Amino acid sequence: MISIKGLTKRFGGTTVLNGIDLEIRDGERIVVIGPSGTGKSTLLRCLNFLDRPEAGLIRVGDMEVDAARASKAQILALRRRTAFVFQNYALFANKTARQNITEALVTVQKMPQSEAEARADAILRETGLADKAGSYPAALSGGQQQRVGIGRAMAIGAELMLFDEPTSALDPEWVGEVLDLMRRVAEQRQTMLIVTHEMQFAREIADRVIFMDGGRIVEEGPPSQIFGNAQDARTRDFLRRVG
Repeated sequence: MISIKGLTKRFGGTTVLNGIDLEIRDGERIVVIGPSGTGKSTLLRCLNFLDRPEAGLIRVGDMEVDAARASKAQILALRRRTAFVFQNYALFANKTARQNITEALVTVQKMPQSEAEARADAILRETGLADKAGSYPAALSGGQQQRVGIGRAMAIGAELMLFDEPTSALDPEWVGEVLDLMRRVAEQRQTMLIVTHEMQFAREIADRVIFMDGGRIVEEGPPSQIFGNAQDARTRDFLRRVG
């Protein structure tokens, strides 16, 4: 179980997250939708302290972190339980696909190199990139780079995977292969929190859809409710605008 209470983030005088409360069950797939600039990506970034929140409690399993007083050791421990998939891939340009996956396994999880490489090769097979193990990011398509990024997150074995608009930087021809991989990850009942503008994908994959606006959770429910019978006018207006 992942629990978030009172999560608050400000940039200067602007409150971007305004006391977010959220509970995520083990194996649940939650999709977050809403207008640009409403705090969706910041929510994900605050959950593993890529952006440090001003306040809030974050609990992952038996570990609880108070954002206002979190130590470096606590932040590192929290990051070991979460895995982040970035919209711009965030691969190391000077490392091969295999090395991009093994890096965190060796440096953070202290896994022996041979074991990390075996794990990376298994992940590359699972993501359909076994033949790209020795390729550098510059030699990969955008879709292949993002699949390496997802593979890197899969390899960690995190309790929670965070996806920050994973298809937004892709050419349309590569979107499908990334979404297909995410569907396969979801089928394994991996706990996932996904920010996306892919509404059809949200309908298909989500156990629960959250609509955010103004740094708050405005409405949440199963896809059938949010897309078919939204209760809040802001949710309905957003969905009309995105089609």
